[in-house]
Amino acid sequence: MYKRLEKELLREYSLRVMDAVRLTMECIEGLNTRAAGVSRGELICLLRRVIAAGIAAIQAEERTECFEKVAWESVAARANRRPTTMRDLRHYVRRMLRVEGVGQMPLRGMTAAQCREILQKAFGQSVHSYRKGRVILHSIFAYGMRREWCDFNPVDRIDNPEVAERPVAPLNQEEVMKLKSTAATRRFKDMRFSLSLLLYSGVRPAEVERISAEDVCWEDRQVIIRARNSKTGGGRVVPLRLLPGLRQQDCYVPPNWQNRWQALRRAAGFTRWVPDVCRHTFATYHAAYFRNLPELQLEMGHRDVSLLRSRYMAPALRKSAKEFWRGILRK
Repeated sequence: MYKRLEKELLREYSLRVMDAVRLTMECIEGLNTRAAGVSRGELICLLRRVIAAGIAAIQAEERTECFEKVAWESVAARANRRPTTMRDLRHYVRRMLRVEGVGQMPLRGMTAAQCREILQKAFGQSVHSYRKGRVILHSIFAYGMRREWCDFNPVDRIDNPEVAERPVAPLNQEEVMKLKSTAATRRFKDMRFSLSLLLYSGVRPAEVERISAEDVCWEDRQVIIRARNSKTGGGRVVPLRLLPGLRQQDCYVPPNWQNRWQALRRAAGFTRWVPDVCRHTFATYHAAYFRNLPELQLEMGHRDVSLLRSRYMAPALRKSAKEFWRGILRK
């Protein structure tokens, strides 16, 4: 019988009975105490489980794709996102793929150490880029897990570098007046509604640019920031606080808005501009005047008040806040 088995092994797989015996012994030695003292039947069942687990592991290793293919497929899966988001995704993926050898790495075999090296080489010069690159790399592995091309997300084991928040000083009354007086000129009258939203509703510039006529509720004095237009993907409703003299027909966002907004700032005498300074100005004077952080949190679209306290609220006197809101609030 053994001779017949050995002939079949030799003919089909070029193996000898002794090879099979040696492999069996290696399995038993690998199991260590787990195989000690069990009966023959129990040992056979245990070895069958080892073989089945090994087969499954080998099949899983082979069921994967290279990093480059998965990265681009994960980008394509988000094709319904805004054009700016898609542009950023493609840009960050290209930077990762410039790291030598990354594109052809099998996704399932990639480790946290390799991912950390990719992030460092691609984005190590900027903490902001590193953090954003980490988010995108994490999403690539999350997509791979859904397609069963990997079993875990190694980016979970990579810490985010700390960001030292730089305090953003709100615009002072003179600077606010420069913007308002410039917007009152004939050249920039089409920007008065936008300036109202930036300064007195805390709307982000990118959100202002996306507002349409259907988002303005004149009767209720509210503006809808829809989820598709917001930075965080969550919608909110903010009060419509307008510069004096604005009528319903004036509540529109002009085309080529980014260029118009930049031109208004230049005409007002601003040679340097801090991004989102209008939003910081709004939060600072809102907190100082109304003293209602839960309400401010809702208007800003934050999950809690911690970000307001740590980043958006600069100290301001109530007198300055009162001056800021003069002529804006409805009686």
